[in-house]
Amino acid sequence: MIDAYAQDIKHKEDELAIQYLPAVKAMAFRLKERLPSSIDYMDLSAIGTEELIKLARRYDEKLNDSFWGYAKKRVYGAMLDYLRSLDILSRASRKLVKAINYAVEEYMLTHEDEPTDAELSVILDESEVKVHDARIASSIYTVMPLHDQLHIGDEGAALLLIEKEELVEVIKGILKGYSQREQLIIQLYYFEELTLREISDVLEITESRISQIHKSVIHKIKESVET
Repeated sequence: MIDAYAQDIKHKEDELAIQYLPAVKAMAFRLKERLPSSIDYMDLSAIGTEELIKLARRYDEKLNDSFWGYAKKRVYGAMLDYLRSLDILSRASRKLVKAINYAVEEYMLTHEDEPTDAELSVILDESEVKVHDARIASSIYTVMPLHDQLHIGDEGAALLLIEKEELVEVIKGILKGYSQREQLIIQLYYFEELTLREISDVLEITESRISQIHKSVIHKIKESVET
């Protein structure tokens, strides 16, 4: 009798997970669109599915009336945790990323597009392979919350100097200094979670320009919290 009851509960839990599996796959696909080709969609989907099953087995409908409302952030968080676990940026790579971002900003003052890996290799006197790997690693961090991105280049020292509520106010203040279109880019990227290509299609701005604006915002936030 007890075994039959336990089996029935487990069956319901598995059915709950199966019901929302398409949503997890869609989430993984959407996240993958914002990541470089080196990140496998199947890995993201597997991580999300594993978390979904765990959540279904400890879900209490008496405490949460919407399973997906309860699970969505946790599944997405598990995917981000997986990306963090890749340990994609060493201390040396963080410095290189910072140098690359500065070089790209300088380059785009006189050019319409970002420099290639080969051009950056010459500018920075680094191997093209190192430049390529650092740019891929940096692009992974662009899907992360701002707290993660602020760790790049200074080992997270900036975050020790400011509370989360203060950070929100800093970001609001910085965005006021940008045009309405530039503010819209940040809105579409972080809150609507559009890809650079989708934003480019909507606003008819090059992906390079969108990327430059995004990096500029991150840089100004770091400057503000470090002063």
